[in-house]
Parts: sequence; structure tokens; C-alpha cells
Amino acid sequence: MASDPRKPPAAGTDGSEPAGHTAATEPSQGVPIVPGFPFLPSQDIHGRTVAYAQDEESDSQDDASHAVPGDMQERPDADSVPVPVPVPVPSAPATSPGTAKGPIERSRREKDRGPEPASALTADRLLAGVDRPPASGWRRWLYTMSLGRINMGDSDAVRTQRALEHRISARLGGRTRYVPVLSRKGGVGKTTVTTLLGMALADYREDRIIAVDANPDRGTLSDRSPGRADFTARQLVQNRHTIDTFAHLANYVTRDGSRLHVLASDTDPAIAQAFDDSDYRAVTDILSHYYSIVLTDSGTGMVHSVMTGTLEKADAVVLVSGGSVDEARLASETLSWLEAHGRHDLVSRAIVVINLSSGNGTQVDVSQIEQHFRSRVNTVVRIPYDRHLAEGSRVNLAKLNPATRRAVTDLAALVVDQLGA
Repeated sequence: MASDPRKPPAAGTDGSEPAGHTAATEPSQGVPIVPGFPFLPSQDIHGRTVAYAQDEESDSQDDASHAVPGDMQERPDADSVPVPVPVPVPSAPATSPGTAKGPIERSRREKDRGPEPASALTADRLLAGVDRPPASGWRRWLYTMSLGRINMGDSDAVRTQRALEHRISARLGGRTRYVPVLSRKGGVGKTTVTTLLGMALADYREDRIIAVDANPDRGTLSDRSPGRADFTARQLVQNRHTIDTFAHLANYVTRDGSRLHVLASDTDPAIAQAFDDSDYRAVTDILSHYYSIVLTDSGTGMVHSVMTGTLEKADAVVLVSGGSVDEARLASETLSWLEAHGRHDLVSRAIVVINLSSGNGTQVDVSQIEQHFRSRVNTVVRIPYDRHLAEGSRVNLAKLNPATRRAVTDLAALVVDQLGA
């Protein structure tokens, strides 16, 4: 029987593909690839993706084979070409209006958090793909000496610091957050921790931060903070009905030398009436109109009158412990007191600070204290000894040891994490 001239010759007889060679299959489309028939990009037809083969010559030409230089193989006709199989394109599952999580929901969530601060416009965000020079150290020196040709990038320490700063500057939304700093024993550095935390937050955030001295007796918060306090929290309470703008409120706080605002307590020993719960509520109601974060330097102990309103408004707590046996035991009992009074929510978000800034010349194993508190709370920060803080005078972040500065920055980032959770 005569062979059909339209059929291609047997493989391997005249320079064609060797015997045993089979048509390749396109993994993504499932359509065989026939030698001599190149694939073109897929086209979308009525919602379906179809891969097809097209002859190099026009479709208007006849079915006669055209010789290709170096290849005398006859082209197969259309009958021998496999029919392409349409492959449906998977579509996104339909969602009901109540469960949609598209751009509209993300936009609403971002709106609830408030507008972005200016600090959000960082070089890392805006200069994508641009290698900026190292910040400091030998990497910076090498970059400068090579005229910018050698850029080793920043060190891990610099990247870690920038990550902490980014966490501290995170947006918290529209309402005011309250963070009391607690201690059941005096002399553990509660006021020092309040000042350090407030300065770190104020340095890296664009919104307003204030620390309130809510000690029922004579507080020392204004003594640790830069600037001079001309008015006190009690005077603000007395004149609260005249405060209707931030310019009026600014007369009652001190902020010289730092972005942290401080509302001082009474220092006059002749004052007979102590700062009480109603005074604290009146003050915080005013501050809630103008500040994003209110730190409260509470008095020693947990049963004085100001503590009721302090804990009711608290979004997170910072518990300060010293490095001695009795200081650590009292701090742990404070957590037990909060649990006994139904504030398990505050215990779960509590941050314990082991303050050794004034020195630790005892034989106490501080690591054991830290291990104990880690069994009760999620976060423990140790502030090491610092000669500047041991002086007991006004705090200047620029004078802190690098290790102390890192600990304070870490504390600020952890507090913002808790407030934003």
C-alpha cells in the first residue's frame, strides 16, 4: 500500500528526531509540544487560558511542507497536530460582604490607627533599591575611602537599633494609652525608670508623651527630669475648667531639655491634703485630650487612694524590682496582689524591670531573680549599673552607657508592643 504523502517520514530515516524521541509536554498547560512547531505566549479567551502552536508561515499558505536549511523533514499537516485543550484559570473564591478582607477593610483598619507620623517616611521605605552608606564604624570608613565603591552595609547592631526605633514609633490609634509604673517598695528606682521610659518614647515618637507624678506625698519626678516645674498637678486640678487649649495646658508642664512633658507633684511640706483618686481622674481626663501616652509615677504601695483610678485606666503596667532579696519578693507579691484583685489582664501584659542602675554590691544572683519573673510574666528587662543614673540627679540620655541605653530602648519598644497588641 502506498504511503500517505501527508504523513511525516519515520523517525531517524532522514535527519529527523531519533527513534524513541517523543513529543515533550508543557508542564503548565498539559499540551504536547511538537518539534518544529514553536509555542507562543498563551492568550486569554473568554476567561480561559489556551496555549496554541502556530506555524512560522502564514495560515493562508497551503499544507505543502517547506524545507528548512539543514532540515529536510516534512512538516506534519493539521490532522497530526494535537488539539489544544483549554485550561480553566482558577478564580478567587467569592466572599460575602461580611467576610471580605480586601483593600476596603485594610483601609478602614489603617484609618482606625490614625494617620501615619512623619517618622514613617524613612529612607528604607522611600529609597527602595538604593544602598545607603553605613551609619558608622569601619564600614563607614571603608565606604568613604573607596569613594562609595565599597558598601558593606550596616552592622547587625545598627539594624537591630533601627528595628527597635521602628517598633517604638508604631501608631497606636486615636485614644490615649495609660501606663503606670508600680513598686511596693521605695528606693528601687521607680521614678528613674519612669523618666528613662518617657524620654525614650518621646525621642522616637512623633506624638506627645507625658509623665505624671501621682505620688500622694512628696514626689521626685520633676527632680529627675530636665527643666523646672512652675506649676503642679494640684494647681491643674484647681484650674481645670479654664483649660481648653494645649497652649493653656503647656503652662502647667515642664519640657525644657527634653521632648518628654512632666506634670510635677506638690513639693511644699505645708500642703496638708494629699493627691487623691479624684484629683488623678480629673488630671487624666484633661491630659487625654492632648497626649497619646500617659506614664504614671505612682506612689509606693498598692492600697493608697490614687491606685484605684490608676489601675482602672491602665492599658499595661511596668513593675520595678531591685536586685535584693526583699525587693524581688515584694515585686513578685505585687503580681500576686493584682491577680487576687481580678487584674489578670494586667499581669499578662506586665513588664518587669530589674533595676540595677544604682549598683548591686550584694551576693544576690540576679539571674535567678530574672528567671523567677520570667515564670510569671512574658517580659523582663534588666537595667545595668550606670554611673550617671547612680548620681540621683537629672537624667540625660546622652550620658548613659551604651548597655543602659540599649536596655532603655528595648523597654520602650516592649511597652509600645503591649499597647498595640
